[in-house]
Amino acid sequence: MTTRTAPALNPDLALLLLRLATGLVFVMHGAQKFFTYTLPGTTQAFTQMGVPVPGISAPVVATVELLGGLLLILGVYSRAAGVLLAVNMLVAIALVHLKAGFFNPNGLEFPLVLLAASLAVAFAGPGRLRAPIGQP
Repeated sequence: MTTRTAPALNPDLALLLLRLATGLVFVMHGAQKFFTYTLPGTTQAFTQMGVPVPGISAPVVATVELLGGLLLILGVYSRAAGVLLAVNMLVAIALVHLKAGFFNPNGLEFPLVLLAASLAVAFAGPGRLRAPIGQP
């Protein structure tokens, strides 16, 4: 009996879809921290959640999410962006989401998916369907 594996139909398209969806989520969360909650509001929320050094961590997290998400969408420096976003999610999971259990609200499930998606882009790269600028 011979077994065959089906070739991937289009891994570049798959990576594009992963980058676009993940990048959009991060851009929106970063923008929310800057423009909806504002940095003072995000800092206050981080303080209440017990995030260390909230006056520094709030703008850093907001910037990593906004710019990292944009880089994922463009497919530019996406490996580095994937690593930074994965670290962001690991810290969020450790400090906030793990103690809330698995399910929403504030549970582990959504940050875990964002962590996995960020790592997938970091390991695989952006694929060929990306903006023709910068590094992959």
